[in-house]
Amino acid sequence: MRRLRLLLLPAGAALGLVAERELYGWSSPADWLPDLAAGWALIGCGIVAWSSRIGKLMTAMGLLWFTGNFVGSSSSWVAWISEHEQYAYRGPLVQMVLTFPRGRPAGRLERVAVAGAYVAAVVTPVWRSETTTIVLSVCIVIVASRPWIGDGRRALGAFLSSTFAASVLAVGTAVRLGHHTQSAQAATLLADQAALIALAFAFLAALLASHVERAGVTNLVVDLGQDRSGSLRRALATTLGDPTLEIGYWSAESESYVDDAGASRDLPDVVEGRSVTRIGSDGSPVAVVVHDSAVLEDPSLVEAVAAASRLAATNAQLQADVRAQLAELQSSRRRLLRSGDAQRRRLEQRLRDGVESRLLGLERVLHEARMRVSSSVGVLDRIRRAEEQTAQTLVQLRELGLGLHPPALSERGLSAALASLAEQCPTPVELMVSEARLPEEIEAAVFFVCSEALANVAKYASASTVAVRLAVEPGVVRIEVADDGVGGADPTRGSGLRGLADRVEAVGGSLRVEGRAGGGTRVVAEFGL
Repeated sequence: MRRLRLLLLPAGAALGLVAERELYGWSSPADWLPDLAAGWALIGCGIVAWSSRIGKLMTAMGLLWFTGNFVGSSSSWVAWISEHEQYAYRGPLVQMVLTFPRGRPAGRLERVAVAGAYVAAVVTPVWRSETTTIVLSVCIVIVASRPWIGDGRRALGAFLSSTFAASVLAVGTAVRLGHHTQSAQAATLLADQAALIALAFAFLAALLASHVERAGVTNLVVDLGQDRSGSLRRALATTLGDPTLEIGYWSAESESYVDDAGASRDLPDVVEGRSVTRIGSDGSPVAVVVHDSAVLEDPSLVEAVAAASRLAATNAQLQADVRAQLAELQSSRRRLLRSGDAQRRRLEQRLRDGVESRLLGLERVLHEARMRVSSSVGVLDRIRRAEEQTAQTLVQLRELGLGLHPPALSERGLSAALASLAEQCPTPVELMVSEARLPEEIEAAVFFVCSEALANVAKYASASTVAVRLAVEPGVVRIEVADDGVGGADPTRGSGLRGLADRVEAVGGSLRVEGRAGGGTRVVAEFGL
């Protein structure tokens, strides 16, 4: 097809020169130059717009334009064809006028009109009759203007460009009918030629504008691939210049169309000047666009809009899937955290009720044995060492139980558990906490944030004081641990702060560590309620 396009340009140029030489013999440039310009304009504009049906019709019209120049040919059959088919170019002309910018008839009336135009184009006596020419030209104007009546933004420009040639043809024929002078004939012929040249460039300009519009939709597709934060309806309405445009996406779950926000919507009734374009993929509905009838006349533009809609629908579905998976992941993390806390709480309880109580009992038995044995120094030393080892084991066991789950948190609440942490910290602690009870997972997270932060202060901060502030506000819980130590804490180093961040995020919170060398460290965690 590209090779044919490249061949048509020199072939059309050569045909024009041969045709003008055959009819005029180069004797009068004023006669043959406008005629040549009209044919070349149609062929040139048609080849430029070759990718559209209108471009192919213009090229065919330009080639057929020169048919009538061979009436004086020495070849009888060439002269006969030229004589009888000199109006053949008007078939593609009528099709262009009636079907722009699609290039093919859309309705029954257009199909009948186009078919009739081609029949009339090859039946010479029809167009040779001035009266018939006027009637047919007026009919063409009426049929061509019908789709644009009441179409606001595009009606005037489309009507003028689509009916210009037919109007000039009708007026010129009427002039020839009333004035049979040679000057009138020449003037009307020149007007016809000028009209065709203007029509060719007007159609080409309109097609190029449509190409720019398609490029705008293509850019929209690229933008949607990079960022889906905007509304496709708003973007398409701006790109196509149709503020009334509406779009719905097909939802397989509800088996209906929904808008950008996911709300169900019904298709409006189709009225004059409005069209519904349904977009599908592999036989399944994807989206529907309700728009001004004029904005999607070009099939390639429809395909570009369809591509944008498919991409937007796919992105929307993917984002919905990601959001659902993220919500499930967050829910799963919270369930795992709750389950882990419950397991640690049960384990701590079992250690306290089982192993710890037995060690306490053993400690009492050893104490009683030491009190009763007073004669053997060696036996007393062994009992004393056993008591010390038992006491150390109890301390380690309580520390282990505290790491699993602090008993004070379950028994006396968060404020008491934080007060216990403050008492155990070697650095003086200024404690300001709310007495309000919170959900168990949030209380546990707050406790472990404070525990890890105070442990880091004691180990690394060299601080003289540390402040713990717990605030419960509408919709948010904030815990802050701030010291006046050496600072320089890095949450990316070490497992303690990273583990805290995971625990905080698992219950929907956020953790940040603020610190600078010589300026202390501030650990802040926030949770939503």
